[in-house]
Amino acid sequence: MTLSENEHHVVKLKSEPEVVSRAEIASGYVNRMVDVESQGWGDVYPAMERLGRRYRLSKWTLNHLRKRRAKTVDDSTFQRIRSAYLHFCEQQISNLKHELEVERSVNPDAHMEDFEREASQLLAKVREAKKTKEAPKDR
Repeated sequence: MTLSENEHHVVKLKSEPEVVSRAEIASGYVNRMVDVESQGWGDVYPAMERLGRRYRLSKWTLNHLRKRRAKTVDDSTFQRIRSAYLHFCEQQISNLKHELEVERSVNPDAHMEDFEREASQLLAKVREAKKTKEAPKDR
C-alpha cells in the first residue's frame, strides 16, 4: 500500500511515559551482551558462561534475566550488571576504533576521521557513564 501525496502516516503518541523496572533494564543489558557475545544459535549458553566468568555473574542470574523471569533485581546485582554492560560497550567501541585504524592503514585514501572522532566521543560518554554510579530506581 502506498500513500498518496495528501495522505499522512499517523503515529499516536503516548501521553504517559512507560514505567520500566530495573529488572527490565537489566534484562535488556543481558540480552544485548548475549546477542553480541554468542556466535550463533547453539552458543547462547556458552556465551552466558563466558560473560558470567568475565564479569563474575552467575549464569543462572544471567539466564533468568535473559528469559525475563526475574521480576526484581537487588541494587548490588543491578550495579554489577550495569557495570558489566558498560564495560562490554567500552570493549566494543575499542574494537571498532581498532577496525577503523586498520582500515585507514590499509586504505590511506579513506576518510575515516569522522568515524574515528565519533567513536572517540562515544567512548568518552561510556567512560563517563561508568563513573556515574546512580542507578534507576524501581517505580
